[in-house]
Amino acid sequence: MENNAELQRFLEQEKQKAMVSEMVGKLTSVCWDKCITGTPGSKFSSSESTCLTNCAQRYMDMSMMIMKRFQSMQ
Repeated sequence: MENNAELQRFLEQEKQKAMVSEMVGKLTSVCWDKCITGTPGSKFSSSESTCLTNCAQRYMDMSMMIMKRFQSMQ
């Protein structure tokens, strides 16, 4: 019985890791396409940096809101 509970915890942790990895990949893709309009140089311009920061924050806020909504539905 204990092994089953450990397995369930492990599977849940792996599922969460996969979700975080997928979220980071999507965030990177969406924000890069939105904010980096030209060929990137050795560093981001201030407008690109601001755009990336704002985009990532909005993406994370929306993701948290969606997760909380799903949790409240369970």
